[in-house]
Amino acid sequence: MGSSRLGDEERGEALARMADGELDLLVVGGGVVGAGTALDAVSRGLSTGLVEMRDWAAGTSSQSSKLVHGGLRYLEMLDFGLVREALVERGLLLERLAPHLVRPVPFLYPLRGRGWERGYVGAGVALYDGMSVTGGHGGGLPLHRHLTRRQALRQAPALRKDALVGAVQYYDAQVDDARFVTMLVRTAAGYGALVANRARVVGFLREGERVVGARVRDLEQGGEFEVRARQVVNATGVWTDETQELVGERGKFHVRASKGIHLVVPRDRIFSKTGLILRTEKSVLFVIPWGRHWIIGTTDTDWELDKSHPAASSADIEYLLQHVNAVLQRPLTREDVEGVYAGLRPLLAGESDATSKLSREHVVDHTAPGLVVVAGGKYTTYRVMARDAVDEAVYGLDRKVPPSCTERLPLVGAEGFPALWNGRAEIARRSGLHVARVEHLLGRYGGLIDEVLALFGWDPSLAEPLAGAEDYLRAEVVHACRYEGARHLEDVLARRTRISIETFDRGTAAMEEAADLMAGQLGWDKRQVRREVDHYAKRVEAERESQQQPDDRTADAARLGAADIVPLR
Repeated sequence: MGSSRLGDEERGEALARMADGELDLLVVGGGVVGAGTALDAVSRGLSTGLVEMRDWAAGTSSQSSKLVHGGLRYLEMLDFGLVREALVERGLLLERLAPHLVRPVPFLYPLRGRGWERGYVGAGVALYDGMSVTGGHGGGLPLHRHLTRRQALRQAPALRKDALVGAVQYYDAQVDDARFVTMLVRTAAGYGALVANRARVVGFLREGERVVGARVRDLEQGGEFEVRARQVVNATGVWTDETQELVGERGKFHVRASKGIHLVVPRDRIFSKTGLILRTEKSVLFVIPWGRHWIIGTTDTDWELDKSHPAASSADIEYLLQHVNAVLQRPLTREDVEGVYAGLRPLLAGESDATSKLSREHVVDHTAPGLVVVAGGKYTTYRVMARDAVDEAVYGLDRKVPPSCTERLPLVGAEGFPALWNGRAEIARRSGLHVARVEHLLGRYGGLIDEVLALFGWDPSLAEPLAGAEDYLRAEVVHACRYEGARHLEDVLARRTRISIETFDRGTAAMEEAADLMAGQLGWDKRQVRREVDHYAKRVEAERESQQQPDDRTADAARLGAADIVPLR
């Protein structure tokens, strides 16, 4: 495996090499499925390119519930195949592929009635555990257990006594979704994939009916160039239909966007040792432990407005607060909310009028000679989607290609993680950091922690916390530019870190210092630093304004008040 570094120089070289010659496979879309497809393809020995018009995971893949799970509610829909498949993937991620990024998390399901409900829920969770164990992976997670009301309240004292008669506790897993995608991209690059963010496909190359590549615009440096490829994969999620239209056809299936919003509140606002899962009239509601915070979500509503920046309205926020407060002794208020984020699920259209009932299964198809589309699915099963997409693309190549090996391919940072975790006290001693800080870094970088620590020797001040966002070190901002492809302030505050949703000021107290650190890495002058800071401040202002609006349409209009730092046109 070669260097997985995603710095400015590496991006420029990747674009130049994509324009020179012909690839076996060009992947369009830098979310979890596109990144996974690039890794699957390059690990089979295919010359591979990956382009993304914004930042890695800038869309759906940074705005999920941050869960790696089988999906208990799909059992209720009798979608056993999807649940089994997702549980196998959950186990692989926990045990082999990304133990540094994916970790177990307990959930408490409060029981409201007596008798039948405990049996019904218990049977479902027992089946869930059983499918996990028989799937061959994930057996290390604790099995579910039944709790009395007193036992449940010991686990979650924040719950109202009249909100439950007992509970069932089970385990799933969670991940920093944007961080995971960055690691996927780095892994693909390490095996030889050519990758570039802020590179937009503006058209496809055709020879007769066949797609033979794409025309790509470099949104950072300007200019357009052609990337020729024997096969192209459209992995653009909620943008699938728009990407297909560049070919002059929309394909055999369509993708419908469903909006889900989440709230972030400080950990001390809800006194609990465990996450919660609550049933609502429309779907389920999660209260998920997230470091020194809780994530509360989600909603599930149709969205037909701007896809780049889906907006959370005041009604969305009140919906979540109303439902979580129904079970809490001390209700949450708007003042308790640190962060709000909204994302779009790419659901296969045409199966149901209600987005909560649309399929999360994926489809893969050759919609035109040389062009494969992969759509639908869920975050947890990204690897299966990627494998299926490459399998389909291989049909168009005139040579024998090995089968997928990604189930045996750990992401960068995974190797040696258990030993590093066991030795975290020694790492703390050598680095001069508190052991809790080392645990934070290991949970974000795994075996790549040395890349971060090495920066201290270059500038000792980088070992200090970032002002205004003390959970993160100054070194992490520099590392994001040197190694992880961050090109703008928003990339760092919203995706390489989660400062934008983990602080009450949404990252504005940290933006000046972060921008100055980035300037030294990316060659910004004072004018560019000011432009980055002003843009980020306007982004926060527009988001806050949108969250005061009564409905989707007015919230969308308010959010569009802040333009992209790099125009997509």
